[in-house]
Amino acid sequence: MSLERRKTTTLSVLAELVEGDISGDPSTFISGLAPLDQAGPEQISFLSNPKLRSQLSACRAGAIIVPPALQGTVDRPLLLTENPYLAFAKVLTFFAVPAYVSQGVMPGAQVHPEALIGDDVTISAGCVVGAGARIGKGSLLHPNVVIYPESVVGEDCLLHANVTVREKCVLGNRVILQSGTVIGGDGFGFAPDGHGYFKIPQVGIVVLEDDVEVGSCCCIDRGTLGVTRVARGTKIDNLVQLGHNVEIGEDCLLVSQVGIAGSTRIGNHCIFGGQSAVAGHLKVGDNVTIAGRGGVTNDVGSNQSLAGLPVMPHREWLKTTMAVTHLPEMRREVKRLKQQIDELNRKLSEDES
Repeated sequence: MSLERRKTTTLSVLAELVEGDISGDPSTFISGLAPLDQAGPEQISFLSNPKLRSQLSACRAGAIIVPPALQGTVDRPLLLTENPYLAFAKVLTFFAVPAYVSQGVMPGAQVHPEALIGDDVTISAGCVVGAGARIGKGSLLHPNVVIYPESVVGEDCLLHANVTVREKCVLGNRVILQSGTVIGGDGFGFAPDGHGYFKIPQVGIVVLEDDVEVGSCCCIDRGTLGVTRVARGTKIDNLVQLGHNVEIGEDCLLVSQVGIAGSTRIGNHCIFGGQSAVAGHLKVGDNVTIAGRGGVTNDVGSNQSLAGLPVMPHREWLKTTMAVTHLPEMRREVKRLKQQIDELNRKLSEDES
Protein backbone atom coordinates (compact mmCIF):
# COMPACT_ATOMS: atom_id res chain seq x y z
CA MET A 1 0.00 0.00 0.00
CA SER A 2 1.53 3.28 -1.07
CA LEU A 3 1.42 6.09 1.49
CA GLU A 4 1.62 8.80 -1.14
CA ARG A 5 -1.40 11.10 -1.08
CA ARG A 6 -2.63 13.69 -3.54
CA LYS A 7 -1.11 17.02 -2.50
CA THR A 8 -2.68 19.77 -4.62
CA THR A 9 -5.46 20.41 -7.11
CA THR A 10 -7.82 23.14 -8.27
CA LEU A 11 -11.41 23.95 -7.43
CA SER A 12 -12.49 22.94 -10.95
CA VAL A 13 -11.14 19.40 -10.43
CA LEU A 14 -13.05 19.09 -7.15
CA ALA A 15 -16.24 20.43 -8.75
CA GLU A 16 -16.00 17.72 -11.40
CA LEU A 17 -15.35 15.11 -8.70
CA VAL A 18 -18.53 16.00 -6.75
CA GLU A 19 -20.61 17.03 -9.80
CA GLY A 20 -21.07 20.53 -8.38
CA ASP A 21 -20.99 24.08 -9.74
CA ILE A 22 -18.49 26.85 -9.03
CA SER A 23 -19.13 30.41 -7.92
CA GLY A 24 -15.84 32.28 -8.27
CA ASP A 25 -12.43 31.41 -9.67
CA PRO A 26 -12.29 27.75 -10.82
CA SER A 27 -8.47 27.84 -10.81
CA THR A 28 -8.36 28.43 -7.04
CA PHE A 29 -5.48 26.38 -5.62
CA ILE A 30 -6.55 23.73 -3.06
CA SER A 31 -4.15 21.61 -1.00
CA GLY A 32 -6.51 19.96 1.48
CA LEU A 33 -9.72 20.07 3.49
CA ALA A 34 -10.40 21.38 7.01
CA PRO A 35 -13.33 22.42 9.25
CA LEU A 36 -14.76 25.92 8.95
CA ASP A 37 -12.99 27.23 12.04
CA GLN A 38 -9.60 25.72 11.14
CA ALA A 39 -9.28 26.00 7.35
CA GLY A 40 -6.55 28.17 5.84
CA PRO A 41 -6.31 30.02 2.51
CA GLU A 42 -5.10 26.95 0.57
CA GLN A 43 -7.77 24.63 1.97
CA ILE A 44 -11.41 23.98 1.17
CA SER A 45 -14.02 23.72 3.91
CA PHE A 46 -17.69 22.74 3.95
CA LEU A 47 -21.01 23.72 5.51
CA SER A 48 -23.41 20.80 5.96
CA ASN A 49 -24.99 21.84 9.28
CA PRO A 50 -27.14 25.01 9.05
CA LYS A 51 -26.36 25.72 12.72
CA LEU A 52 -22.79 26.57 11.71
CA ARG A 53 -23.75 29.16 9.13
CA SER A 54 -22.60 31.97 11.43
CA GLN A 55 -19.02 30.69 11.00
CA LEU A 56 -18.98 31.42 7.27
CA SER A 57 -18.01 35.08 7.54
CA ALA A 58 -15.00 34.36 9.75
CA CYS A 59 -13.84 31.30 7.81
CA ARG A 60 -10.40 31.75 6.19
CA ALA A 61 -10.73 28.87 3.70
CA GLY A 62 -9.78 29.45 0.08
CA ALA A 63 -13.11 27.91 -0.96
CA ILE A 64 -16.18 26.49 0.78
CA ILE A 65 -18.60 23.71 -0.15
CA VAL A 66 -22.16 25.01 0.38
CA PRO A 67 -25.69 24.39 -0.91
CA PRO A 68 -26.74 26.56 -3.90
CA ALA A 69 -29.02 28.67 -1.70
CA LEU A 70 -25.94 30.21 -0.06
CA GLN A 71 -24.41 31.48 -3.29
CA GLY A 72 -23.29 35.09 -2.82
CA THR A 73 -23.38 35.02 0.99
CA VAL A 74 -19.57 35.22 1.30
CA ASP A 75 -16.95 36.88 -0.86
CA ARG A 76 -14.84 33.86 -1.83
CA PRO A 77 -15.03 30.92 -4.26
CA LEU A 78 -17.80 28.46 -3.51
CA LEU A 79 -18.39 24.88 -4.60
CA LEU A 80 -22.18 24.57 -4.91
CA THR A 81 -23.86 21.22 -4.38
CA GLU A 82 -27.20 20.00 -3.05
CA ASN A 83 -25.44 17.58 -0.70
CA PRO A 84 -22.42 19.28 0.91
CA TYR A 85 -21.86 16.39 3.32
CA LEU A 86 -21.56 13.89 0.48
CA ALA A 87 -19.25 16.30 -1.35
CA PHE A 88 -17.14 16.59 1.81
CA ALA A 89 -16.80 12.79 1.93
CA LYS A 90 -15.67 12.63 -1.70
CA VAL A 91 -13.18 15.48 -1.33
CA LEU A 92 -11.77 14.00 1.88
CA THR A 93 -11.35 10.67 0.10
CA PHE A 94 -9.55 12.45 -2.75
CA PHE A 95 -7.02 14.06 -0.41
CA ALA A 96 -6.66 11.59 2.43
CA VAL A 97 -7.04 8.06 1.07
CA PRO A 98 -3.76 6.78 -0.38
CA ALA A 99 -3.66 5.28 -3.83
CA TYR A 100 -3.48 1.49 -3.73
CA VAL A 101 -0.29 -0.17 -4.99
CA SER A 102 -0.21 -3.97 -5.02
CA GLN A 103 2.56 -5.62 -3.01
CA GLY A 104 1.78 -9.23 -3.96
CA VAL A 105 2.29 -12.05 -1.47
CA MET A 106 4.65 -10.55 1.09
CA PRO A 107 7.30 -12.43 3.10
CA GLY A 108 5.80 -14.14 6.12
CA ALA A 109 2.42 -14.86 4.49
CA GLN A 110 1.29 -18.47 4.06
CA VAL A 111 -0.76 -19.10 0.94
CA HIS A 112 -1.80 -22.67 0.12
CA PRO A 113 -0.71 -23.85 -3.32
CA GLU A 114 -4.33 -24.63 -4.20
CA ALA A 115 -5.56 -21.11 -3.36
CA LEU A 116 -6.42 -18.89 -6.32
CA ILE A 117 -4.98 -15.38 -6.06
CA GLY A 118 -6.12 -12.65 -8.48
CA ASP A 119 -4.05 -9.88 -10.00
CA ASP A 120 -2.89 -6.83 -8.02
CA VAL A 121 -3.52 -8.46 -4.64
CA THR A 122 -1.61 -7.71 -1.44
CA ILE A 123 -1.34 -10.46 1.16
CA SER A 124 0.60 -9.11 4.14
CA ALA A 125 2.92 -10.83 6.59
CA GLY A 126 1.20 -13.20 9.00
CA CYS A 127 -1.75 -13.89 6.71
CA VAL A 128 -2.91 -17.47 6.14
CA VAL A 129 -4.92 -18.39 3.03
CA GLY A 130 -6.29 -21.94 2.98
CA ALA A 131 -6.68 -24.52 0.27
CA GLY A 132 -9.21 -23.67 -2.42
CA ALA A 133 -9.70 -20.13 -1.17
CA ARG A 134 -10.05 -17.38 -3.80
CA ILE A 135 -8.84 -13.81 -3.43
CA GLY A 136 -10.20 -11.42 -6.07
CA LYS A 137 -8.32 -8.85 -8.10
CA GLY A 138 -7.12 -5.75 -6.24
CA SER A 139 -7.92 -6.98 -2.73
CA LEU A 140 -5.75 -6.09 0.26
CA LEU A 141 -5.25 -8.33 3.28
CA HIS A 142 -3.51 -6.58 6.17
CA PRO A 143 -1.31 -8.56 8.64
CA ASN A 144 -2.64 -11.69 10.34
CA VAL A 145 -5.81 -12.06 8.28
CA VAL A 146 -6.91 -15.70 8.12
CA ILE A 147 -8.93 -16.99 5.16
CA TYR A 148 -10.14 -20.52 5.77
CA PRO A 149 -10.27 -23.15 2.98
CA GLU A 150 -12.73 -22.66 0.11
CA SER A 151 -13.72 -19.15 1.14
CA VAL A 152 -14.15 -16.43 -1.47
CA VAL A 153 -12.96 -12.82 -1.18
CA GLY A 154 -14.20 -10.68 -4.06
CA GLU A 155 -12.46 -7.91 -5.96
CA ASP A 156 -11.17 -4.70 -4.36
CA CYS A 157 -11.89 -5.90 -0.84
CA LEU A 158 -10.10 -4.46 2.19
CA LEU A 159 -9.55 -6.73 5.19
CA HIS A 160 -7.81 -5.11 8.15
CA ALA A 161 -5.53 -6.83 10.64
CA ASN A 162 -6.70 -9.94 12.50
CA VAL A 163 -9.86 -10.52 10.47
CA THR A 164 -11.00 -14.14 10.18
CA VAL A 165 -13.16 -15.47 7.32
CA ARG A 166 -14.21 -19.02 8.05
CA GLU A 167 -14.54 -21.92 5.61
CA LYS A 168 -16.68 -21.53 2.47
CA CYS A 169 -17.90 -18.04 3.37
CA VAL A 170 -18.27 -15.56 0.53
CA LEU A 171 -17.39 -11.85 0.38
CA GLY A 172 -18.62 -9.85 -2.60
CA ASN A 173 -16.74 -7.01 -4.26
CA ARG A 174 -15.54 -3.92 -2.38
CA VAL A 175 -16.27 -5.42 1.03
CA ILE A 176 -14.47 -3.76 3.96
CA LEU A 177 -13.85 -5.62 7.22
CA GLN A 178 -12.32 -3.74 10.15
CA SER A 179 -9.86 -5.29 12.58
CA GLY A 180 -10.81 -8.24 14.74
CA THR A 181 -14.04 -9.17 12.98
CA VAL A 182 -15.02 -12.83 12.52
CA ILE A 183 -17.11 -13.86 9.54
CA GLY A 184 -18.60 -17.34 9.74
CA GLY A 185 -17.97 -18.39 13.33
CA ASP A 186 -20.21 -21.17 14.60
CA GLY A 187 -23.78 -20.22 15.35
CA PHE A 188 -25.02 -20.71 18.91
CA GLY A 189 -26.82 -24.03 18.45
CA PHE A 190 -27.18 -26.75 21.08
CA ALA A 191 -29.74 -29.53 21.60
CA PRO A 192 -30.59 -30.38 25.24
CA ASP A 193 -30.07 -34.06 26.03
CA GLY A 194 -31.55 -34.06 29.52
CA HIS A 195 -28.26 -33.56 31.28
CA GLY A 196 -26.41 -30.99 29.18
CA TYR A 197 -26.31 -29.69 25.64
CA PHE A 198 -25.27 -31.50 22.46
CA LYS A 199 -23.53 -29.22 19.94
CA ILE A 200 -25.36 -28.85 16.63
CA PRO A 201 -22.86 -28.72 13.78
CA GLN A 202 -23.00 -25.36 12.00
CA VAL A 203 -22.55 -26.34 8.36
CA GLY A 204 -23.95 -23.27 6.61
CA ILE A 205 -22.05 -20.20 5.42
CA VAL A 206 -22.05 -16.40 5.53
CA VAL A 207 -22.49 -14.28 2.40
CA LEU A 208 -21.63 -10.58 2.47
CA GLU A 209 -22.78 -8.98 -0.78
CA ASP A 210 -21.09 -6.14 -2.67
CA ASP A 211 -20.20 -2.89 -0.85
CA VAL A 212 -20.89 -4.22 2.64
CA GLU A 213 -18.75 -2.74 5.42
CA VAL A 214 -18.37 -4.35 8.84
CA GLY A 215 -16.75 -2.60 11.82
CA SER A 216 -14.23 -3.90 14.34
CA CYS A 217 -14.84 -6.90 16.61
CA CYS A 218 -18.11 -7.96 14.98
CA CYS A 219 -19.32 -11.57 14.86
CA ILE A 220 -21.48 -12.76 11.97
CA ASP A 221 -22.30 -16.42 12.56
CA ARG A 222 -22.57 -19.00 9.81
CA GLY A 223 -25.93 -20.66 9.19
CA THR A 224 -26.77 -23.91 10.91
CA LEU A 225 -27.93 -24.98 7.48
CA GLY A 226 -28.04 -22.56 4.56
CA VAL A 227 -26.88 -18.96 4.63
CA THR A 228 -26.49 -15.99 6.94
CA ARG A 229 -26.70 -13.08 4.49
CA VAL A 230 -25.95 -9.35 4.58
CA ALA A 231 -27.23 -7.74 1.40
CA ARG A 232 -25.62 -5.13 -0.83
CA GLY A 233 -24.57 -1.80 0.62
CA THR A 234 -25.32 -2.46 4.27
CA LYS A 235 -22.98 -0.84 6.81
CA ILE A 236 -22.36 -2.41 10.22
CA ASP A 237 -20.69 -0.58 13.13
CA ASN A 238 -18.34 -2.06 15.75
CA LEU A 239 -19.32 -4.80 18.22
CA VAL A 240 -22.37 -6.08 16.36
CA GLN A 241 -23.60 -9.68 16.61
CA LEU A 242 -25.63 -11.42 13.90
CA GLY A 243 -26.86 -14.91 14.77
CA HIS A 244 -27.05 -17.91 12.48
CA ASN A 245 -29.32 -17.69 9.41
CA VAL A 246 -30.04 -13.99 9.92
CA GLU A 247 -30.84 -12.07 6.72
CA ILE A 248 -30.14 -8.33 6.56
CA GLY A 249 -31.53 -6.38 3.58
CA GLU A 250 -29.89 -3.80 1.34
CA ASP A 251 -28.56 -0.42 2.51
CA CYS A 252 -29.22 -0.97 6.21
CA LEU A 253 -27.32 0.70 9.05
CA LEU A 254 -26.57 -1.26 12.24
CA VAL A 255 -24.98 0.91 14.92
CA SER A 256 -22.63 -0.30 17.65
CA GLN A 257 -23.65 -3.21 19.91
CA VAL A 258 -26.74 -4.19 17.93
CA GLY A 259 -27.73 -7.84 18.35
CA ILE A 260 -29.92 -9.78 15.89
CA ALA A 261 -30.92 -13.25 17.05
CA GLY A 262 -30.97 -16.28 14.78
CA SER A 263 -33.24 -16.74 11.76
CA THR A 264 -34.54 -13.17 11.86
CA ARG A 265 -35.10 -11.35 8.56
CA ILE A 266 -34.55 -7.59 8.27
CA GLY A 267 -35.85 -5.66 5.26
CA ASN A 268 -34.15 -3.01 3.13
CA HIS A 269 -33.16 0.50 4.29
CA CYS A 270 -33.53 -0.21 8.00
CA ILE A 271 -31.64 1.59 10.76
CA PHE A 272 -30.90 0.08 14.17
CA GLY A 273 -29.62 2.45 16.87
CA GLY A 274 -26.91 1.52 19.34
CA GLN A 275 -27.63 -1.44 21.65
CA SER A 276 -30.94 -2.21 19.97
CA ALA A 277 -31.86 -5.85 19.53
CA VAL A 278 -34.24 -8.20 17.72
CA ALA A 279 -35.40 -11.54 19.09
CA GLY A 280 -35.10 -14.68 16.97
CA HIS A 281 -37.31 -15.93 14.14
CA LEU A 282 -38.93 -12.52 13.51
CA LYS A 283 -39.52 -10.38 10.42
CA VAL A 284 -38.83 -6.64 10.20
CA GLY A 285 -40.13 -4.83 7.11
CA ASP A 286 -38.49 -2.21 4.90
CA ASN A 287 -37.68 1.36 5.99
CA VAL A 288 -37.86 0.65 9.71
CA THR A 289 -35.91 2.67 12.28
CA ILE A 290 -35.33 1.24 15.76
CA ALA A 291 -34.02 3.81 18.25
CA GLY A 292 -31.07 3.05 20.51
CA ARG A 293 -31.75 0.34 23.10
CA GLY A 294 -34.98 -0.56 21.39
CA GLY A 295 -36.08 -4.18 21.76
CA VAL A 296 -38.07 -5.93 19.02
CA THR A 297 -40.05 -8.90 20.35
CA ASN A 298 -42.65 -9.31 17.59
CA ASP A 299 -42.81 -8.93 13.81
CA VAL A 300 -42.64 -5.32 12.60
CA GLY A 301 -44.28 -3.96 9.46
CA SER A 302 -42.63 -1.57 7.03
CA ASN A 303 -42.26 2.22 7.22
CA GLN A 304 -42.14 2.77 10.97
CA SER A 305 -39.97 4.52 13.56
CA LEU A 306 -40.01 2.66 16.85
CA ALA A 307 -38.40 2.94 20.29
CA GLY A 308 -38.48 1.38 23.74
CA LEU A 309 -38.65 -2.16 25.12
CA PRO A 310 -40.81 -3.62 23.79
CA VAL A 311 -40.81 -1.20 20.90
CA MET A 312 -43.69 1.20 20.31
CA PRO A 313 -44.17 4.12 17.89
CA HIS A 314 -41.48 6.68 18.55
CA ARG A 315 -43.91 9.51 19.41
CA GLU A 316 -45.65 7.34 21.97
CA TRP A 317 -42.31 6.40 23.47
CA LEU A 318 -41.38 10.08 23.79
CA LYS A 319 -44.62 10.80 25.64
CA THR A 320 -44.11 7.77 27.87
CA THR A 321 -40.54 8.77 28.66
CA MET A 322 -41.61 12.30 29.56
CA ALA A 323 -44.32 10.91 31.85
CA VAL A 324 -41.87 8.68 33.73
CA THR A 325 -40.15 11.67 35.36
CA HIS A 326 -43.51 12.77 36.79
CA LEU A 327 -44.46 9.38 38.24
CA PRO A 328 -43.59 10.20 41.89
CA GLU A 329 -45.67 13.38 41.70
CA MET A 330 -48.52 11.55 39.96
CA ARG A 331 -48.39 8.80 42.58
CA ARG A 332 -48.76 11.36 45.38
CA GLU A 333 -51.65 13.02 43.52
CA VAL A 334 -53.45 9.71 43.01
CA LYS A 335 -52.99 8.89 46.69
CA ARG A 336 -54.41 12.30 47.66
CA LEU A 337 -57.42 11.89 45.34
CA LYS A 338 -58.06 8.41 46.68
CA GLN A 339 -58.13 9.78 50.20
CA GLN A 340 -60.62 12.46 49.13
CA ILE A 341 -62.85 9.87 47.47
CA ASP A 342 -62.70 7.64 50.53
CA GLU A 343 -63.66 10.63 52.72
CA LEU A 344 -66.60 11.51 50.43
CA ASN A 345 -67.80 7.92 50.44
CA ARG A 346 -67.60 7.86 54.21
CA LYS A 347 -69.71 11.03 54.50
CA LEU A 348 -72.27 9.69 52.01
CA SER A 349 -72.58 6.51 54.04
CA GLU A 350 -73.11 8.57 57.23
CA ASP A 351 -75.78 10.73 55.56
CA GLU A 352 -77.66 7.70 54.26
CA SER A 353 -77.67 6.14 57.70
